[in-house]
Amino acid sequence: MLRRVLPSLGLMLGVASWSSAGAAGPETYELDPVHTRVLFAVSHAGFSKALGTVSGSTGTLVFDRDDWRSARLDVRVPIQHLDLGDAKWNEAVLGINLLDGKRHPEAHFVSTSVEPGEADRARVCGDLTLRGMTRPLCMDVTLNALKRHPLPPFRRTAGFSATATLSRAEYGIITWKNVIGDSVDLRIEAEAVIGKPDERGAAHVETQAPAPIEPAVEPDPSEPASTDQPETEPEPTPPEPTP
Repeated sequence: MLRRVLPSLGLMLGVASWSSAGAAGPETYELDPVHTRVLFAVSHAGFSKALGTVSGSTGTLVFDRDDWRSARLDVRVPIQHLDLGDAKWNEAVLGINLLDGKRHPEAHFVSTSVEPGEADRARVCGDLTLRGMTRPLCMDVTLNALKRHPLPPFRRTAGFSATATLSRAEYGIITWKNVIGDSVDLRIEAEAVIGKPDERGAAHVETQAPAPIEPAVEPDPSEPASTDQPETEPEPTPPEPTP
């Protein structure tokens, strides 16, 4: 009798264990600011696409691979970490007539809906606040990997790639229309870990986030500052910074 009961009991325990693991539900991840970066591309007078990056983003992700619709994302992007590869370009773009990085040092995205697609892909929509203005933004997101990190302390890590496009005019950024395109393409590469990223330990490589760029200099008093509302008269074109 005992010989019959023990295999059945083992099978029941195995099924219960599998069911419990499958019903774990959403987990909370913290964005890794070292391995999360936003790349943007915008037309440079029609000659090329100017490329820049913003590093050091922070935030939280609530995620269940089996239930994408329950996902929640809250991200803050430090605008003053912007880098176009040239100090003068960085200063100009962070100036009051463009991103106004001194008064609005970060962008903030909060998801409102997630529509799952095929093969670990989804459409993530939410509200993006940039330069003090909030507008809807949708991203096409791909889950690259969800597994234990191969380096100590071996935390469970989720890696994503995402793309989106925004209009800078929708955020009141209307200066230099004849030099800077309106459409801005975004590409985001992100990693998120269970637990705080700074708890990963000294054994993890690349532990330091890039140093922040100095805030933009004060604007020239003789140049009128742009407002959040489009102007009826075109502005004179200031000299373009030379990369």
